[in-house]
Amino acid sequence: MPTVVDCDSHVMEPADLWQKYLEPKYRDRAIRIEEIDGVETLIIGEQPMLAGRLAGLGGAHLDRLQALTAPGKYIDGCELASYEPLARCRMLDEWQVDSGVLFPTIGILPFPLDDMDLNTAYCRAYNRWQLDFFQQAGNRVVPIAIVNWHDVDAAAAELAHCIKAGFKGVFVPPEIVNDQRPGQPAFDPIWRLCAEAGIPACFHVIVRFGGAAVPFVDWMMTSPGLTFSFGLGATGQMIPALTSVIMDGLLDRFPTLKLVSVEAGCGYAAYLMDRLDEKHNFFKDLTLTPLKMKPSEYIKRNCYFVAEPEERTIDAMLTLVGEENIMWGSDYPHIDSTLTAPKLIRASIQNLSEDRRNAVLGKNAVKAFNL
Repeated sequence: MPTVVDCDSHVMEPADLWQKYLEPKYRDRAIRIEEIDGVETLIIGEQPMLAGRLAGLGGAHLDRLQALTAPGKYIDGCELASYEPLARCRMLDEWQVDSGVLFPTIGILPFPLDDMDLNTAYCRAYNRWQLDFFQQAGNRVVPIAIVNWHDVDAAAAELAHCIKAGFKGVFVPPEIVNDQRPGQPAFDPIWRLCAEAGIPACFHVIVRFGGAAVPFVDWMMTSPGLTFSFGLGATGQMIPALTSVIMDGLLDRFPTLKLVSVEAGCGYAAYLMDRLDEKHNFFKDLTLTPLKMKPSEYIKRNCYFVAEPEERTIDAMLTLVGEENIMWGSDYPHIDSTLTAPKLIRASIQNLSEDRRNAVLGKNAVKAFNL
């Protein structure tokens, strides 16, 4: 049987995670869920968020219309397998999936903090809980660290600790932080750790309340609907982020760095390669940071793309980007995912060659995450 790895799954953090795992001096400002005027509300940095809509943070098993429009409690959106390690293992058995790469849910929301120590403490507490989860589930899950990108020195220290503890990657927000693009040298201490440890940096789609994607913020503020927001939010974040790491010379500074694009599909990869190559050919003499190769060559050498279960372009991307560059993910248990994802990806690739099927299902993930 081929190895099968779900490269985009999530946990639903227990509501009391930060109250339990934060150091005592921070616990009075823990991330938590409270009822305010009878409505369940998420509190981050003492600021209320998502009042009455917390079930929609998870909810793959719920009716989407009800979960997104009717007041719902956080626990309603949390299947047992989304937060309990042994239940996750049982679900993976049912799915016939060997391992799932674990990203946070609350942990990819914005932390609206000026207090950098508290921001870092939030990340540290999540990573401690994630380590406990990993130790109970064993190699059935692939732990991904979160760090405070607003404090590079603290982020590098926490990432070094996580790498030593066995984490297999780090979550990267595809956005500008402290007026710096992801590929600029300000973040090199973090990138250096990833490159030296051989772990991937995972650009994962984020939720930001000023708009799902910075390039489309004005569009989002007109409330164009969930199809628009979910559809464009992903590539609207990922395309500029990956363009930065290429055009800002990050992959010349760290040639072995592995980058993973998560929850944006794989079909945009070849478009980005062709688009950047064409414009770079026109303007390379005016490029701020001279490159040693064509943009597309960095994508082929350094970048992995997590396909959606029903994408029709998987075979084409294996040809155009590379047979080692495409993986798959379920996005379990989020509201825009489906519990039938493992069946759907197998159906999507059934007509591919056996080598290509095995590569997408898990072989490429084994290499990317050093499993």
